[in-house]
Amino acid sequence: MLRPYVHLPADTVRGALAEHSERELKSLTESWAGLPVDRFMKDAATYRRRRYSAFRFAGNSLVRTVHGAFRQSTEVNPLHGGVAREFAPMEEETARSGVLRSLVLALLDELPGDFDRAAGSIGVHQIRILASRDETGLPAPEGIHEDGHHFVAQVLMRRDNVVGGESRLYDREREPLFRTTLLEPFETIIIDDRRVFHGVSPIEPGPELSIGVRDMMLVDFMPLTPGGRGPSDGAARQP
Repeated sequence: MLRPYVHLPADTVRGALAEHSERELKSLTESWAGLPVDRFMKDAATYRRRRYSAFRFAGNSLVRTVHGAFRQSTEVNPLHGGVAREFAPMEEETARSGVLRSLVLALLDELPGDFDRAAGSIGVHQIRILASRDETGLPAPEGIHEDGHHFVAQVLMRRDNVVGGESRLYDREREPLFRTTLLEPFETIIIDDRRVFHGVSPIEPGPELSIGVRDMMLVDFMPLTPGGRGPSDGAARQP
């Protein structure tokens, strides 16, 4: 059986994006600057910014589906589950980015298990976590958790003036499997969400500035079939 996770160095992922110019890569990473505040955070916390859109593949084309709410059960996410979270969609230029398409294709090739792209749904989250002297940033406020999908890719897009943010993986008995701190843009961890739990330690600002920034792209892979853990095309998901 395949190991339930993959750790991809930044150079490996960037190699899969070699057809794109540095300008194109920069255009994608800079799109995190316009993310709105995640209004579904508990206790009115403001350190998380977020956009979300769902996609499917039509041949080799990445096609955005009808925008809908993002749902997780309370069993999977006791902190934020059970609520139809209506995040702002990804901006049109970002959703149509050739870099995004190439990145998702590259992640598909590295999944630690089988996935039928013709019958699969792909959710893309743009998430920015801010850390300040007044508010510690929590990349995973749920603690050790699962997301309720088949596979999840965690792609670092930017890390600036940040201390902490260690990614941690656990088996189904919550025994530690792997830990690392993502440091370089496009460094990636892909997990089989059915076989591991995961978490990320808090981040705090470093000594250089008053604000620390950690930008992540999370890519969810799940089946479209009614019996799977994912939704039908265009529907809000309910694990």
